[in-house]
Amino acid sequence: MVSAPTSIHKLLGLLQLASPALPIGGFSYSQGLEGAVEMRLVYDAESAQTWIQSGLEAMLGANELPMLATLRRAWEGRNYQEVKLKNAWFLASRESLELRQETEQMGWSLAQLALRLNWHDRERQAALQELKPICLPAAFAYAAGALGIDDESCVAAYAFIWVENQVAAAVKAVPLGQIAGQKILYSMHGLASSLALKAIDTDPEQISTFAPHLAILSARHANQYSRLFRS
Repeated sequence: MVSAPTSIHKLLGLLQLASPALPIGGFSYSQGLEGAVEMRLVYDAESAQTWIQSGLEAMLGANELPMLATLRRAWEGRNYQEVKLKNAWFLASRESLELRQETEQMGWSLAQLALRLNWHDRERQAALQELKPICLPAAFAYAAGALGIDDESCVAAYAFIWVENQVAAAVKAVPLGQIAGQKILYSMHGLASSLALKAIDTDPEQISTFAPHLAILSARHANQYSRLFRS
């Protein structure tokens, strides 16, 4: 049985990893949402909720969350070859320069933070340093393992962070009121939870990505005249 102090310590680690104050630059990206606003695909709270829900299901649920769970287990089992393969696969799955740069920048920032804070043993730290470039899921999985965060909590936290960032971007770009943003965030709890549980049991061979509309929006966003976000 896990002691109460240990449980609280792990909870605090999870909260730190999921905190908006984590210095990895997530606030500067919208992952296509700003492009959707420019194209009038997102223009109010209802359309923003539809966009975010669609992204959560089609992008995170089918790709990032199961990949994160796979990477989490690979780090735990010291299967560094698997980590390298999945990291490379995820980077190759980014369909625009902006999306590729986003995961590389955030992954690098989180990896550097983990090393500066001496998270994990030296063997894993050395393996982390060899991943150049490193995607965000690989760095997040590493950090979660170092903080003793289990698979379910790791994947659920990642999903929540993504939704929270999308809501924050929508509040600025649409724009929406703070209460409207919180309503969207709260409405995604159930879906994020179910997708996290599903991701843990997903066969790595079944992980896929297919979001052509997002790729087009992201490519257009790179040349958008006026922008708040880097993606």
